Amino acid sequence: MRDLTPNGAAKGKVVSMPKRTRFANTRSGFDYLIVGAGFAGSVLAERLATGLDKRVLLIDRRPHIAGNAYDHYDDAGILIHRYGPHIFHTNSQQVASYLSRFTKWRPYEHKVLAHVDNQLVPIPINLTTLEKLYGLKLTPEDAAEFLKSKAEPVAEIRTSEDVVVNSVGRELYEKFFRGYTRKQWGLDPSELDKSVTSRVPTRTNTDDRYFGDSFQQMPLHGYTRMFENMLDHPNIKVMLNTDFEEVRHEVQYDKLIYSGPIDEFFDFRFGKLPYRSLKFRHETVDQENFQPVAVVNYPSESVAHTRITEYKHLTGQVNPRTSLTYEFPADDGDPYYPVPRPENAELYRKYQALADATPNVTFAGRLGTYRYYNMDQVVGQALSMYNRIVEAEERDGAIARAAREMMTVNGALRAEVAQQGAGDD
Repeated sequence: MRDLTPNGAAKGKVVSMPKRTRFANTRSGFDYLIVGAGFAGSVLAERLATGLDKRVLLIDRRPHIAGNAYDHYDDAGILIHRYGPHIFHTNSQQVASYLSRFTKWRPYEHKVLAHVDNQLVPIPINLTTLEKLYGLKLTPEDAAEFLKSKAEPVAEIRTSEDVVVNSVGRELYEKFFRGYTRKQWGLDPSELDKSVTSRVPTRTNTDDRYFGDSFQQMPLHGYTRMFENMLDHPNIKVMLNTDFEEVRHEVQYDKLIYSGPIDEFFDFRFGKLPYRSLKFRHETVDQENFQPVAVVNYPSESVAHTRITEYKHLTGQVNPRTSLTYEFPADDGDPYYPVPRPENAELYRKYQALADATPNVTFAGRLGTYRYYNMDQVVGQALSMYNRIVEAEERDGAIARAAREMMTVNGALRAEVAQQGAGDD
């Protein structure tokens, strides 16, 4: 896609708007204004344009499409993810089939190692992890018994700490989870909802894949190319460097889909919803390989970063140099992770009530619904939203047709009565 000036914009092309630019005149002619060009906004834009022939204006405050999945080639020619590694995996054939319209795939099964006790061991914890840490030779049955002997049953599992200690005991909790979680969230696992660590399995075999999904592949030419293909439709206009507040009263549209932060939409009426952010340090080093897998976690609080990503493992590229990303969790910055605590869920419910009472506005995605989703879950949510829109349009269309038919019948009856009246004269 090529950048065009706003006045010369063509449908289906990306328009890069300078910061704080405002329209000279009120624009018109859009069925939908969609805020946010990540997975939620882009999938809905494509579906509405292709499936319902709707005219869509898709805006994003960033200078690029694809949201946090945005990738690009760095100076070394290596495809890197600007906002940290995004590994696509799903058990949904519907989601995989939908995205396959816009990309070919490269098979990739994600593996992660953790730097623990001065060595690299598989995470999630599996049989190999236990053998390397404790110098043992185990069968799967032995591994199950070993973990059972380490586990410390918790009567009522409420927190992330409870989940892990109940499953593998405090020693492994301290080695793998406590420090990493404290860095990632800025809170102790005992202060976080159980959902944070419930997603991490423990295995008693040698399966060292991070995910167990049936579909694990990477977009062959990257996420950004996939998004470009998705948005390449004459009914879709994309405007970048464009904040919602700059255009909300200057663009005419019938309905709004908002995938930005829901608290920001309502001017933080009840206060800010807490998020955890990330800072990234991208480096290219003069060596062919840096680490044995794409991602190595660093659970120790003595190390500032949580993980290092080496992208050539994801892309399969051959290059004499290699590019890395160091991740540093932070309180300030772009919102990445909703903080799962009961008081935050209660605050979100207040915003959700406002959203439910706001006509012609649909909130979508992680930020719009204050919930952590994997990429495939966001796509699934967007496809479900589209199906509901189709059902509503069909229902409204049936009502409109019935009303027109009733008007036709009433008109015919009035004409017949009038004709009868004229005959009586």
